[in-house]
Amino acid sequence: MALVPFEIVREPAAMRARAEDLRRDGRRLAVVPTMGALHDGHLSLLRAARARADVVILTIFVNPTQFGPSEDLSRYPRDEAGDLAAARGCGLDLAFCPEAEDMYPPGSQTFVEVRALSQPMCGEKRPGHFTGVATVVSKLFHLTRPHVAFFGQKDFQQLRVLQTMARERFPRVTVVGCPIVREPDGLAMSSRNAYLTSDEHDDALALSRGLRAAQELWQNGERDPERLRGEVREVVASVPRVTLEYVSAADPLTLVELGAPAQRAVVSLAARVGKARLIDNVLLGMDVKDLS
Repeated sequence: MALVPFEIVREPAAMRARAEDLRRDGRRLAVVPTMGALHDGHLSLLRAARARADVVILTIFVNPTQFGPSEDLSRYPRDEAGDLAAARGCGLDLAFCPEAEDMYPPGSQTFVEVRALSQPMCGEKRPGHFTGVATVVSKLFHLTRPHVAFFGQKDFQQLRVLQTMARERFPRVTVVGCPIVREPDGLAMSSRNAYLTSDEHDDALALSRGLRAAQELWQNGERDPERLRGEVREVVASVPRVTLEYVSAADPLTLVELGAPAQRAVVSLAARVGKARLIDNVLLGMDVKDLS
């Protein structure tokens, strides 16, 4: 049960002041940063936060600095009223919904970069993306003053970037990773799934099928990372309208590509399906909750 009346805060200074008041009252604060367009994956993060905090804060902010010049900032799905209604059903206490000009005043020059973890995989395909992510989450942590923050495993590289950023800049904030939530047919839930036509949705199932195939190899004792990558490529290649950007088999902590058999791995991919860029992964040999 919520311990504070539900409220929406839009001004950064007001958010910081409210968070400070709650901390002075001895409340334990959890934050779930999002760009809105909430789905059951986001709601699972809110439920996890509700179980570990007195006050649950949802942030909804479509962050312009993590989009490239040719990416989908202008058409990214937005439904604040629907998002807040769904989130309140999961025990939300406070929503922070700022405007871009308040988060990035004119002339902003300061950005946060987590170098090594931001470079491979999606970092190579989307230059500057993780700098935008780390910068906005740093701002959100500063304003919401959380004890704990929740992010999903689907964005695995983002999770590792933010765990590292928090350890170095916000050592009193625990960043918790939560398992991927999938649609009944196996597709990883994503706000960008809304871009898919019915046929494209069916095509996109090749991504989770490929990862499951790699997981089955692992469960049968396979540890050769190139065999794991190759299995994913083979399965996805069977659907011609899916265009792979990359398949990775990396160490889950460092994101360095594995060149030899290992006892843990994260197999991840990115692909284009119609107008959507989709990502997915499977963690092998460890659980996402063991990451920090």
